[in-house]
Amino acid sequence: MVKEIIEYPAQLSVEYGINVRVFDEKLFSLIEDLKDTINENNLQALSAFQIGDYHNVIVLKNEDGTFLELINPKVISHSGEVTTKETTSYYPNLSAEVTRYENISIIYVDRSGENQVLKADGELAILLQRKIDYTFGSTFLPKLSKTERERFEASLEFGSDIGYENYCPVSFFKDKILKVIKIITALLFLVFLISLPIEDKKILSYIWQSQLYVSYFTVLLTLVYVIYGRYEGSKYTSCTSCQIGNILGSAFIALVKLSVVMTLSFFFVN
Repeated sequence: MVKEIIEYPAQLSVEYGINVRVFDEKLFSLIEDLKDTINENNLQALSAFQIGDYHNVIVLKNEDGTFLELINPKVISHSGEVTTKETTSYYPNLSAEVTRYENISIIYVDRSGENQVLKADGELAILLQRKIDYTFGSTFLPKLSKTERERFEASLEFGSDIGYENYCPVSFFKDKILKVIKIITALLFLVFLISLPIEDKKILSYIWQSQLYVSYFTVLLTLVYVIYGRYEGSKYTSCTSCQIGNILGSAFIALVKLSVVMTLSFFFVN
């Protein structure tokens, strides 16, 4: 019987799949339902989770039209890594770049209850890993890099794939550089306040020289922030203009704050 395939936003369970213990007609009926659903939707494979059943069962369709039935599959070894663009029935019309193992070995049980071993590489290895994800009540989402996950979640809201050329990340590495600049400026101001009660000229001279060198470093770091920020923003054409404006504005404000602190230190510490 053809079953309905669960699609987003319907929630998948976060629990592990239930291992099959009884090999009866109920199990065989589930396997046949998976085959019928694969044929009806022209798919390569299905996990029982995808049709709402929590048993640890996967069915794959071979090129010759026959089926491979994997009961209680488990990856026991793997090697190599490969990043590919994947799609899944749970997220219709969407894709994501996922890093997977290039070669895997799987143990599973056939419908006779006999243990089997399967070695796979290339597309088959990736397909098996995708379906095994579902036996953990999950999809490829947890395996995405931070940037890819942000892009993919934006695609979910949009309803279709958003390429990197049309995607503007929420956070950039340049933001971390700016945070360091702000922290250094705050510390310079704190040193200025601490130095106010000090009367020893040698100590004050040492403090001023230290502040001066740190301020030079901060100016250099601000320049790095601008250059790297423009490079980072150039990778995402949809947000380049706004990012450049934000970068220059943030750099200007950071330098103004630094100038204020150093001016106060010049008159009261130097």
